[in-house]
Amino acid sequence: MRTRIKICGITRPEDAAAAVYAGADAIGLVFFEKSPRHVQMDQAVDIVSGLPPFVTVVALFVDAVASLVNEVLKQTPIDLLQFHGAEDPQQCTSFGRPYIKAIPMRDGVDLHAEAKRYGSAAGLLLDSYTPGLAGGSGREFAWQRIPGDLKKPVVLAGGLTPSNVATAIRQVQPYAVDVSSGVESQPGIKDRDRINAFIKAVNMKEV
Repeated sequence: MRTRIKICGITRPEDAAAAVYAGADAIGLVFFEKSPRHVQMDQAVDIVSGLPPFVTVVALFVDAVASLVNEVLKQTPIDLLQFHGAEDPQQCTSFGRPYIKAIPMRDGVDLHAEAKRYGSAAGLLLDSYTPGLAGGSGREFAWQRIPGDLKKPVVLAGGLTPSNVATAIRQVQPYAVDVSSGVESQPGIKDRDRINAFIKAVNMKEV
């Protein structure tokens, strides 16, 4: 099965265009003010308005108030929600959109229990755990900690780069991979060459 690719933390239309041109399946927009990749509503509208068909637009939130999520959904054509905080399943489903739930890989996390708890999720995004950060740390975690029999599609994140993503895919066999800092020249600014190298590495994973 082909591994899907999401380029997250897009802040500029030209970066979204570079990701799509290179072959990304999805782009991620971060609506979390503490992130260096945070976008304002007008930025998000500008980015999405230039996208071609069949590109999934993902909106990322961290313990956001419902009014913010609803305002984003009202003003921006969002296909999928991504929750990175302590949102419970009821909160995640309350917006009537498909969602994925990020699970930080803390010591002792029970992924089978999390998959059961978030049974309504379209998938689980597994990210490295760094105290005080809601993703975007650029750090790997031990991929062997991921069981091979989860009942949810796995989106692998956390420290992925053009140099390690093929190995990660061969080891984990995720449904999709999610990259942000691994294809940047600086926080929030994507690098076209790194995007191209990342997607090429994903597509050559079987070699």
